[in-house]
Amino acid sequence: MHLHGVLVDVFGVGVLIVGRSGIGKSECALELVMRGHRLVADDLICLERSPEGKLYGYGEELGRYLMEIRGLGIVDIEKLFGVAATRPRKRIHLVIELVDQGGEVMDRTGLERRKWEALGVELPLRRIPVTPGRNLSIIVEVAARNFLLEERGMRAPEELDRRLRQRMGES
Repeated sequence: MHLHGVLVDVFGVGVLIVGRSGIGKSECALELVMRGHRLVADDLICLERSPEGKLYGYGEELGRYLMEIRGLGIVDIEKLFGVAATRPRKRIHLVIELVDQGGEVMDRTGLERRKWEALGVELPLRRIPVTPGRNLSIIVEVAARNFLLEERGMRAPEELDRRLRQRMGES
């Protein structure tokens, strides 16, 4: 399966960034690379499911590690930042969808559990509204860190809910 998006390795978490054309996926990935993370693929992501039911992504050889930055054109991330800034293939753990601010009311607590599915594999989905001045790369880093905590059973929204219920029970 092929998909339009960007795949990056952030703190060891495979983060697939999707969203409409021109919303800022590549710019977000470029800033993540500049912050020490690794680019797997930009624009056209090849997806495959492993026999164990895990989803992996990689870039086509023709455009591997090339990125289009509007206003600059095509840049070679591996040549600009070195081999440590790229990775040939990565398991996808988390999907971040960049969305335009507006219309839909977003979940502000994190209690809502959205899923994204490809090739029969469900992954957690976080929808991030894009607004001027918002630092998307830092938000993606926090989402990756939070994913790691959630994998260890630590979920801040449930903890806050538990504390509130406990406080209400004390009243």
